[in-house]
Amino acid sequence: MDSNLNGITLKKIHARRLREIYRSAGWPCLDIVEIELLAAGLLERVPEPGGHERVRVTDSGIHYLAGAAQSNRKVLNAHNGLVERIAQTMLRDGRLVWTNLSLRAKVKGADADADGQGKWKFCMPDVFSIRNSSVQAYLEPVVHEIKVSRADLLGDLKRPEKRQAYLELGGQCWYVLARDAKDRPIADPDEVPAECGVMQVAGGAVEVLRVAPRRQFNHLPFGVWMALAKAVPIAFDVAAAESTSLIDGQAP
Repeated sequence: MDSNLNGITLKKIHARRLREIYRSAGWPCLDIVEIELLAAGLLERVPEPGGHERVRVTDSGIHYLAGAAQSNRKVLNAHNGLVERIAQTMLRDGRLVWTNLSLRAKVKGADADADGQGKWKFCMPDVFSIRNSSVQAYLEPVVHEIKVSRADLLGDLKRPEKRQAYLELGGQCWYVLARDAKDRPIADPDEVPAECGVMQVAGGAVEVLRVAPRRQFNHLPFGVWMALAKAVPIAFDVAAAESTSLIDGQAP
């Protein structure tokens, strides 16, 4: 939540520092973030006996933190709601679905091992699903990554190793894009790399704008099998499924 107060542009780092100071004894850090918070009137200096100073969150700072918390809560609720919609759609299509999985994949890149085999990267796909099959070659694992803000999407697109990890885990990778507070798309499909599919919230439905290319995928890595075995797939929710629809295309 970026905002402007007394000519100071406030970002997430400012809200995070305010929370830290509010929970602490208030010893100053004497850095630029603290200077900007003081200039914005969200912090104040408090003299201590002996000539030292502490910093304290002002009433304006408390109001700013409350607003930031509300904004974060709205974003989280929107994100979780869209995750649930996509998950229920995958369930409706007869797939096994997990959310909040912590997985790892071997990603090749500039920081690869000396033998060129790549580095292990941990990732947490918003929705991970496979076909309900006992034949590895028929599993067709799919990753759906949910984005409800443009800033979050752009930050994600700057991390190609994360995207590569998703592609290593799934035969397809989709980005599901929400709309902003003014009901505008948070991105154009062309902004998402071509190796990924794009879905977008449109009215009361989720629209397929670009189908994700299918990759050859013959088996799940052992580590992924172990993670799936330890986790519980989500259950089908009839009410949620009835309110979920895809238009102009279908998810896998």
